[in-house]
Amino acid sequence: MKQGLLWYDNDPKKSLEAKLIEAAHRYKQKFGTDPTVCYINPTQLEAQRSGYGKVKVVSATRVMPNHLWLEIE
Repeated sequence: MKQGLLWYDNDPKKSLEAKLIEAAHRYKQKFGTDPTVCYINPTQLEAQRSGYGKVKVVSATRVMPNHLWLEIE
């Protein structure tokens, strides 16, 4: 990994998709390209989804709850 973005959002009223959209938008603002993968805590993974658009969502125990780690795979 050369660059990444750690995003924190603990709003229980927001869906994972909404959080990911906001985080991916900020990633693009900061780095000029879209992320391809987002790592999240397994407790927050929505079983029916494995990705949102071009962003693959991956479960990772090293990511704390309410955090999203975005990067280019």
